[in-house]
Amino acid sequence: MRDQIRPGRRPVRHRTLAAALAVGALTAGVALAPPAAAGPPAAAGAAAGPGTVQQGLDALVRADGLPAALASVQDGRGRTRNYTAGVGDVATRAGVPRDGQVRIGSNTKTFTAVVALQLVGEGRVALDEPVETYLPGIVRGEGIDGHRITVRQLLQHTSGLPDYEGDIEESAMQQRYFEPRELLDLAFRHQATSAPGTAFHYSSTNYVLVGLIVQKVTGRPLPEEIDRRIIQRIGLRHTSFPAVGDRTIREAHPHGYRREKPDGPLIDTTELDPSAGWAAGQMISTNSDVNRFFTALLAGRLLPAAQLAQMRTTVPIGDTGAGYGLGIISRPLSCGGVYWGHGGDIPGYETRGGATDDGRAVDIAVTSVPADEAVTRHLEAVVDTALCR
Repeated sequence: MRDQIRPGRRPVRHRTLAAALAVGALTAGVALAPPAAAGPPAAAGAAAGPGTVQQGLDALVRADGLPAALASVQDGRGRTRNYTAGVGDVATRAGVPRDGQVRIGSNTKTFTAVVALQLVGEGRVALDEPVETYLPGIVRGEGIDGHRITVRQLLQHTSGLPDYEGDIEESAMQQRYFEPRELLDLAFRHQATSAPGTAFHYSSTNYVLVGLIVQKVTGRPLPEEIDRRIIQRIGLRHTSFPAVGDRTIREAHPHGYRREKPDGPLIDTTELDPSAGWAAGQMISTNSDVNRFFTALLAGRLLPAAQLAQMRTTVPIGDTGAGYGLGIISRPLSCGGVYWGHGGDIPGYETRGGATDDGRAVDIAVTSVPADEAVTRHLEAVVDTALCR
């Protein structure tokens, strides 16, 4: 549940960094330089005019062939504009619900990371403690040893753990429920990608383990902790972690689609079992709720200052100018500075966006995961335009 599922192939596979950052390679190991502290905030200023955002969404539909695009843009004063383009249902030609619910894929990782870091702030989890301390005997495989991997390395994708997502067929994901331990069994069939702490390698396996640590430490299900500690706390009224067996999107939503091949027909994937994502990609939300989440996070409403600083300390992702922190990504803006967010894909939906330190935020969703990474670059360009003058 990350940044793209390629049509006709593994559904939740993490594609290249172009999917998340438009440049570089996310799934490839990237040797680590020393961690970088958070960059300066982007220069203050009004977001792009409404016409510019609407034109960007229209182009995603008309030129790039996506069924629908929807966006929520928040200025530094908290004022929000919502936009739509395309159709919400290709069969009926129904309109796109304004600020409708979508599956948010790997944005879920940031929610999971926030709960883990809250536990760090409470003294119940230590970032540099081995995973073995919390999940004894679970992390084992070829070149894999839970004694040598820390919680921080899980959160920052520097554990060297292989990803399970390539072993799940999209058709299986749409129909079948996966237990978290089953996802780990799939991952640990493969050897480690690198020694712990030596390279960045994006893997949803890391976040399945973080979710299990949260459950072990709290004695409560991860969805309940996310709901109690984040969703209820900051009033995310349209955000949820689907219950076991729930394949629906309960509020007004555009349908999501996939293609078996780039020129094939659209297949409706709105209803699916998202359990293959779990702590790494299971959640549902709206663009405006995602904006509210990231602005609240950056404003210090969810984490103590010490843990927020740790979250925003990044390792570089190649030479892209982007960095991965503890469940959050910093991306450079064309107007200077950075914005913070994540993004995510799951069959039927791709989301991109983030927030700046001065309270501006944008989140955009499209209703089919692009097969062509150039389309994702177009999507990210609309995000950049909306955050810059």
